[in-house]
Amino acid sequence: MSEPRLSVLLPCRDAAEHLAQAVRSLSMQTFGDFEVVAVNDGSRDRTAEALEHWAARDDRVRVVHLERIGLATALQEGARLCRGELLARADADDVAHPRRLAEQVEFLSAHPEIAAVGTQVRYFPHEEVGWGARRYQDWLNGLSDPDSIARDVFVECPIAHPTLMVRRSAFEQVGGYRVNGWPEDYDLILRLHLAGARLANLPRVLHFWREGNHRASRTDPRYAPEAFRGCKIHYMRQSCLRGHDEVNIWGAGRVGKDFARALADEGVKIRGFFDIDPRKIGQQIYGAPVRDAHDAIRHRDAYLLVAVGAAGARELIREQLDQAGFSEPENYRCAA
Repeated sequence: MSEPRLSVLLPCRDAAEHLAQAVRSLSMQTFGDFEVVAVNDGSRDRTAEALEHWAARDDRVRVVHLERIGLATALQEGARLCRGELLARADADDVAHPRRLAEQVEFLSAHPEIAAVGTQVRYFPHEEVGWGARRYQDWLNGLSDPDSIARDVFVECPIAHPTLMVRRSAFEQVGGYRVNGWPEDYDLILRLHLAGARLANLPRVLHFWREGNHRASRTDPRYAPEAFRGCKIHYMRQSCLRGHDEVNIWGAGRVGKDFARALADEGVKIRGFFDIDPRKIGQQIYGAPVRDAHDAIRHRDAYLLVAVGAAGARELIREQLDQAGFSEPENYRCAA
């Protein structure tokens, strides 16, 4: 049998409740030249039986049964078995639009300069989707071209992992999935970014992302906010913060303070904070003064990190800094 053009990597653990919907959405794809490598990570429900039943009906499906080794390691094992020149991720409790794979393959074929592409997403079911998920959905769906993704890559993960399709050559060049104690998907995206890969999102909702408290991102410490910050700072120190042992931080609220504490733990000195809240100006945080935000234009004595959480604040700050001659990422970087 000839090798498929595309491999779909589908990790599963105790996924029987929703697996049928995911299987149906992959079976209904209009693009047909793909295989599915389904990795059963030690499920204790009926997931194994459901996967074997699917494989018996569809010879494009291969099932790998593992002991409980964790998502990142399961993805590593599954990726090693993928044969396609393209590698796509899927989740066992989500639903893909019938044209998801076709449109991503078409895009990568038309844009050889792009290493990986995601899609817009929509969370469901409605009653489970909180404001945080909606805010992330709106932010994510506003990123499509490579420049906007590169600009915001340290804000949050700019490609939804279950929508990812990546050229296997680029995936292997950066070492595939790794186990680092933080989100394996974000870790992969940041390594692709640092390697110079151009990333994109299709500007259309082609993935329906199941929300709920059962998700690993809600229960696993590797997806906790401090783990995300650790991942960001690790790769910042290899890129925009290389050679910078001191930083200024625009934002003296929770986001800025959390970032400052994590940076200090990594040996980066905080020179000062900038904020618009008059109640904070003149105070000290972790031994660093809080100055009026207008002074940020004059204080160019250290690299500037913009770490704010208020809706719309990042865009306004970028506009002010750009007008003052700051260049991103040479002089400053936005993070969250």
